Amino acid sequence: MLKTLIAAVVLVTAMTPGTLFAQPQPVKPITSPPTLIVAISIDQFSADLFTEYRNHVTGGLARLLDGAVFPNGYQSHAATETCPGHSTLLTGMRPAHTGIVLNTWVDLKSPLADKTIYCVEDETEPTNTHDRYSVAATHLLVPTLGDRIKRVFPTSRNVAVSGKDRAAVMMGGHATDESWWWNGDTRGFASFAGRPMPEVVRQANASIRADLGTARPALPLPAYCASKSRAIAVGEQTVGTGRLARAAGDAEAFRTSPDVDNATLALAAGLVTSMKLGQRATPDLLSISLSATDYIGHSYGMQGSEMCVQLASLDQHLGVFFKALDATGVDYAVVLSADHGGIDLPERGTEQGSATTRRSRFDMAAVVRQASAESGVPAAALNARDSNVYIDPTITGVRRAQLVSITRRAILAQPDVAAVFTADEIDAAPEPSGPPETWPLLMRAKASFYRPRSGDLIFALQPRVVSRPTGKGYVAGHGSFWDYDRRVPILFWRRGMPAFEQPLSIETVDIAPTLAGLLHLPLAAPAMDGRCLDLDAGPATTCG
Repeated sequence: MLKTLIAAVVLVTAMTPGTLFAQPQPVKPITSPPTLIVAISIDQFSADLFTEYRNHVTGGLARLLDGAVFPNGYQSHAATETCPGHSTLLTGMRPAHTGIVLNTWVDLKSPLADKTIYCVEDETEPTNTHDRYSVAATHLLVPTLGDRIKRVFPTSRNVAVSGKDRAAVMMGGHATDESWWWNGDTRGFASFAGRPMPEVVRQANASIRADLGTARPALPLPAYCASKSRAIAVGEQTVGTGRLARAAGDAEAFRTSPDVDNATLALAAGLVTSMKLGQRATPDLLSISLSATDYIGHSYGMQGSEMCVQLASLDQHLGVFFKALDATGVDYAVVLSADHGGIDLPERGTEQGSATTRRSRFDMAAVVRQASAESGVPAAALNARDSNVYIDPTITGVRRAQLVSITRRAILAQPDVAAVFTADEIDAAPEPSGPPETWPLLMRAKASFYRPRSGDLIFALQPRVVSRPTGKGYVAGHGSFWDYDRRVPILFWRRGMPAFEQPLSIETVDIAPTLAGLLHLPLAAPAMDGRCLDLDAGPATTCG
């Protein structure tokens, strides 16, 4: 059964969705706790993509539309990247409290030779760099929902599966029973150092190697995708008409296609079966992060045939995965959201009528040169990472204040800059409150500011400014303060629950307290930033 299930999900394109599994589960009241929570993140699944494709789905996403639909969820902070975004989903806390301020930050006080710190690297390993590292959860400062469940119910299982290590760690947390992520090559899924590999993972990796060893032709182009197939030149590249064909042995193409999501769902289904998740008296949590949408968005943009084919495939793969869960007879609840949104490549936006989308002209090297020349401080004293600028901590007092002021002026002199904030200004700002779409830029920066890891200066580029291409695999992106990167869908589903749609904004930090309410789980300190959302559309409540 296990091999059959893995093969069914990994090779779903060879099957007709909906024919493999059978009987529906009995319906229980939404106010009764489920025995399994399935939390799914689709990396870079913006609210804009959700709105654009929701009328075309017929598989797993269509099922979720029959639940509680919140189309205007917010990753409300400024650092709209994978690691910060995933850190909010199951902690109920913003990056200011999770400590995950970026995918990679600069720590000039670190004992490591490489001062650029990756969000899930183990800093106790002196040979680590942000490119070659051992994975650890030590940078995550707070418990995840899975951690909290295991504190209350020690026999509960907390399982995470992902296409990226940082997503698995941020959703699973510190106390996972199993945590597996795509290794990026033909070895398949990997875990923390020293973790034994269960037979189900071994079988999944064998299936992946077999699949990888075979070329896959271009995927079918659904009729509604035809208008998306239009060639767009981006520098020396042309994108927009691809259908994600893959040569044998091409691990990079495997990652940048529905194949990696398919493999992730296959392993998740195998772990449900082999571990009998949801079949005991205490609740279990399965976290799944699906990475292909992000890789495809970066490589080809959001509006071409590549993304259309990806979302059509993902919808069907999710449908097969949910049917696998149905077959277990487990009473499970699902939440699906995303770590951040994204923006399409400006070359296509210009053709489609956007007069303000453009490539960034911002030049950080020029900022460093100007600040160094005016201050007399060596250029090496200034380090930049994304929108954060770090100043050598040995520069103190008046000299430091002058360097901050000079650097700020140099940033503001650059084109495409909307705002610059100092660490002191962000520290002094009020805590975020009110509807997230109304927050000023300073409050958005505050939501992802943790002084030991954030920059001495943080700046925002103007809206619709897209970073310059960095070669194959990166023609578009995310990471801005603006709502196209902040807005994500949040969908809750459980068999038999009354369906409703709430268009007003909520935050991704509301997910964890909502799931805790569904589980009747008491929440000890630390307090979450989010609030419980009542998923009962009638007079009863799921929030206790």
